[in-house]
Amino acid sequence: MSLALWKEIQAFVGVTADGIPGPITAGAVAAKLGLTRPTPSFDARSEKNIATLVPRAQSKAREWLARCRAEGIAVKVICGTRSNAEQAALYAKGRSAPGPKVTNAKPGYSWHNFGVAWDFVVFDPAGQPLWDSPLMDRCGKVGEDLGLEWGGRWKGFKDKPHLQLKLGISLAEARSKWMPTSRPHED
Repeated sequence: MSLALWKEIQAFVGVTADGIPGPITAGAVAAKLGLTRPTPSFDARSEKNIATLVPRAQSKAREWLARCRAEGIAVKVICGTRSNAEQAALYAKGRSAPGPKVTNAKPGYSWHNFGVAWDFVVFDPAGQPLWDSPLMDRCGKVGEDLGLEWGGRWKGFKDKPHLQLKLGISLAEARSKWMPTSRPHED
């Protein structure tokens, strides 16, 4: 498409006419014409935790959450990316800190540390978490249907409230590429 035609299209639909073809201009024109779907907005807690994830994981988490909600499941994302300090504090539980063990992952050994994993829980109508609800399994299955890895299928330590992107690399490879301060690069 020519630059002149792009300018005409932009002017016609009321988008700033720079005439530069590309995904930003096309997106602005499509949005003005109502051809794009708005990003769904969820509860504040889920949105806050989803925002901590890398962009590809954010997209998958929102798609997953929308599908669960479409099935009438009151589920929220309760955890996203964790710092190494946050992971260390969780790892200490049941070991050197009070409480039950909640993870076997030391800092750098959880996909949460790389911004590609999130935890969730189903809530009842009164707002109480339902950790043992069969709907937790349904949420995990929805994630699997979207190509995510669900912790409820893990051998050994099952982590039903956990979903993550499949990156095709090991945690050791991720640590060597992205630790200690950077996050995974997007495709």
